[in-house]
Amino acid sequence: MFNNNRWKSGCAAAMALGVTATTAGQLFLAAPSYAQTANFYDVSSNYWASQFIRELARRDVIAGFPDGSFRPEEAVTRAQFAAMLNKAFQTSPRRNPIQFSDVSNKFWASRAIQQAYITGFMSGYPGNRFEPSQAIPREQVLVSLSSGLGYRASSDVESTLGFYNDATNISGYARTPIAAATEKQIVVNYPNVNFLAPNRVATRAQVAAFIYQALVSSGQASAISSPYIVAIKDNNPTKPLTVRIPTGTNIPVKYDKAEKILVTKNETAPLTLTVAQNVVTDRGDIVIPAGSQVMGKLKPAQGGSQFVAEKLILTNGQEYQIDAKSEVISKTQTVKKGTNLGTIVKNTVLGASAAAAVSAVTGDRAIATEEVLGGAAIGGLIGLFFGKNSVDLIAIDPDTDLQMTIGQEFVVSFK
Repeated sequence: MFNNNRWKSGCAAAMALGVTATTAGQLFLAAPSYAQTANFYDVSSNYWASQFIRELARRDVIAGFPDGSFRPEEAVTRAQFAAMLNKAFQTSPRRNPIQFSDVSNKFWASRAIQQAYITGFMSGYPGNRFEPSQAIPREQVLVSLSSGLGYRASSDVESTLGFYNDATNISGYARTPIAAATEKQIVVNYPNVNFLAPNRVATRAQVAAFIYQALVSSGQASAISSPYIVAIKDNNPTKPLTVRIPTGTNIPVKYDKAEKILVTKNETAPLTLTVAQNVVTDRGDIVIPAGSQVMGKLKPAQGGSQFVAEKLILTNGQEYQIDAKSEVISKTQTVKKGTNLGTIVKNTVLGASAAAAVSAVTGDRAIATEEVLGGAAIGGLIGLFFGKNSVDLIAIDPDTDLQMTIGQEFVVSFK
């Protein structure tokens, strides 16, 4: 069983990664259109990294230069890489800020460098230096991604690194993180998949490939086929991975259909939520991917309403019965006679009973079925609220009120 304190929710949310250089060598964020990013004139369809580059471009994760180029073979500096990390990933701080002696507050990438440091993606050099203009080696990129995403090697490090014909060139500090990155299939080697070239300067194309694979490994992007992705075969590929998710684990959720939910104090309403962030083990294994669904009901509880989960459906279609609940929500919103219906239902969904109450009190029968949870009919319920001049409804903010905690551990299995 995993200790609750060693679990965490990780979010690997993709954002704009691309940067564009000026003649002065500084960088500014680019926000080109789809047409500009999807087709770079210097990235042909048969270029080894074209799929990585174009998939990130379609997601608005990277951008090219004003002349329509991507310049895939151009080197990436440590400052540029920090900016890319800052745009590609959002993770919680792990350590306190530090003031590097060679990075002034006015430096264009100072905030990105600080963010890369406090989230554990990057560190400095002796003497409190960051070396922002230094071209970053491939092994540093892989160590950064592995460290920032919290990956740990699960197999013998030297056996894993034995895949690379030039493994002896990997620095001592980088061996374990690169083994973890290899297990997570973050490593992409062109032209020879067995040569890591750890000390060679990383190019824009290589960094794009590494970052895309990191997004894949954290459940934020779909895998693409490439012969250059390092994928070490499992000696026992049919053996499933079984993980116990312990009592007390938090599941962050969201509800994209509305900004608010209204129910009466006594009603039960069906509700399906989406897992907002990956739930991962301390070793970085994703056990509940972002995008999974939690099906359950809003139920009366202690003078308020509470979401009670019943089923977890992972992104791969696997289903599990789940015991998890939110805190009790007791905040109310009063609907009075004469209130305009439009102000009530804007960005809001209602339980069937709440919808009937609103219709009866306001005298407006124009509530659409898509504004009612489960599409339930409300006609038969309206009579319960005839003659009322006001009604108090439980007001739920899905993004903050419905985060839930697992009440009883359960096991998930992955093949």
